[in-house]
Amino acid sequence: MWQRLLQHSPIGVEDNFFDLGGDSALALQLFNEIAQVCGREMPPVMIYHAPTIAALAALLEDPATPRFPPLVLLKAGDQEPPVFLTHGLGGSVIDFYQVVKHLQTPHAIHGMQSRGIDGVDAPFDRIEDMAEFYLEAVRDLQPHGPYVLVGFSLGGLVTLEMAQRLVASGEKVALLAMLDSYPHASYLSLAQQARLKARSAWRRVAAVGTSPSREALSRLFRPSRRRRMGSAASYQLPAEVSLSPAQQHVRDSAYCALTRYQPRFYPGKIRFVRAAIPTYWPADPAAVWSHLAQEFVVDTIPGDHLGIMTTHFDELAAMLSRYLREALG
Repeated sequence: MWQRLLQHSPIGVEDNFFDLGGDSALALQLFNEIAQVCGREMPPVMIYHAPTIAALAALLEDPATPRFPPLVLLKAGDQEPPVFLTHGLGGSVIDFYQVVKHLQTPHAIHGMQSRGIDGVDAPFDRIEDMAEFYLEAVRDLQPHGPYVLVGFSLGGLVTLEMAQRLVASGEKVALLAMLDSYPHASYLSLAQQARLKARSAWRRVAAVGTSPSREALSRLFRPSRRRRMGSAASYQLPAEVSLSPAQQHVRDSAYCALTRYQPRFYPGKIRFVRAAIPTYWPADPAAVWSHLAQEFVVDTIPGDHLGIMTTHFDELAAMLSRYLREALG
C-alpha cells in the first residue's frame, strides 16, 4: 500500500511516512485501504502516532482500540511557549499538515484532537465542553501564559472560548488567531442572514446553468428551515474523502455544538484570517466580529474556506509565521 500510494520503492519498515512524501490526503487514502483490507477502522490522524510501517503494524496487531490524547505534537520546537492549533468541524488535526510543514517558527506546535475521533469516547456537542476539555490538556503542558491559540473554522470558536476562560482566570493570551471562523447563521444579523441566503440561492441557480422561473427563484429565496439554518452536510468535504462512523459522529456533534454557541465579547485582540472567496459564510468578517472584540484585525488569504488550508497553505503559513513573530518576538 505504502509503495503504491507514495510511489516509492523500496520502503523500509522504519521509514517515516512524512519523510517519504506522505501528506494528509495520502493518509486518508491509506487508512481507507487499511479499513477495506484489514477490516480495522482507524482515523487517519493515527499516522502522527505511528508514522512507520513497523509502528502501524504493531497497532493493527493489538486488538485493543487505541486511545488518543487530546494533544498531538505536530512539529517539535525548542522555544516556549508552544503553539496550540484547534481542528475544524471534522475534528482532526491532520487538516493542518501542510500549514504546519510550512510554518517558520522555533516554537513547538501541538494540535488539539477531538474527543471521539478514535471511536471510543462520545464526542462533545457543546463548544464550552470542548474548550474546557482542551484547556485541561493545555494547562498540563503549559500551566501559565502567555498562550498562543489558533483555530480553523469551528476551531476558531473553540479557541475563542478557551481564550475567554484563560483571560477570566488572569492569564495572558499572546495570540488568538481565528481562521475563517464564524458563528452559526442563526446568530448573525438579519441583514447578514439575508445576504447569505441570496448568495446561496444564486449559487444553486448557477449550478443548474439555466434561468429559473419566477416561482422557482422565489422558492430559492425562501428556503426551508433546514436549508436556512444549514446542516453538517452544508460544510463541504473534498469529494475523495469518505468518513468512518466515528468521524461522522464527531462531525455531527461538532455541527450541533456550532448551532448552540453564541459568542460573547472578548476583552482582547483577535487576528482574523478570511478566505478571499466567500462560500457559506459572510464576506465581511468585521461586520460579524468587530463588536465582539476589544480589537479586531483582518487579513485575507486567496482561495475559499477549504482552499486556504489545502491549496494556499504556504501563504497561510507565512501569515501565521508573521503573527507568531509579532506576538512572541
